[in-house]
Amino acid sequence: MFYYLDGTVAEILPYLAVVDCGGVGYACKTTNTTLAALKKGQRGKLYTYLNVGEGVFELYGFATQAELNSFKLLIGVSGVGPKAALAILSVATPDTLAMAVITGDEKTLTAAPGIGKKIAQRIILELKDKMAKESATGGLDFSGPKGAAIPAALTNKATEAAAALAVLGYTSQETAAALKGIDVENLPLEEIIRQSLKKMVK
Repeated sequence: MFYYLDGTVAEILPYLAVVDCGGVGYACKTTNTTLAALKKGQRGKLYTYLNVGEGVFELYGFATQAELNSFKLLIGVSGVGPKAALAILSVATPDTLAMAVITGDEKTLTAAPGIGKKIAQRIILELKDKMAKESATGGLDFSGPKGAAIPAALTNKATEAAAALAVLGYTSQETAAALKGIDVENLPLEEIIRQSLKKMVK
């Protein structure tokens, strides 16, 4: 229903931003990360997600598409609701979340209020499974010019980064384009993901 809101930031409250669009104030539940990127009285743009259910009509807004994609990803995990997803994304950026899933880092997730070890393990398990499927079906081409051989370590790192980005909602074409020009061979995986995300949200 809503793709994004672009207007003046009227209010900034804990986990809530109000954006004035044409005289109508839209209250968007959001993360501390997005709130830090907004300034009251200045123009702001939020990518939105509308949660509609029995007795529920809530609008969520995020400063980047990567954060919105991460939110959708998290609420797709059994037992993880919007409140828990916001808590996680308030302590973990999209690239940090992707890295936590790849490395099985429960501590990053349990740093969020209300997220216990069992939920953290479930998030990692379900998202790792999704990453494996994305990696298997992504069809990304990491071959060199004229079919030149590429070291296995390089291919594996690029594949892992691509799988993480695919889980965050990016297409194989977007991911392949973002990885071009990044020093995949020498950079750590987390930095590869971070640089790719920066290129895609410009």
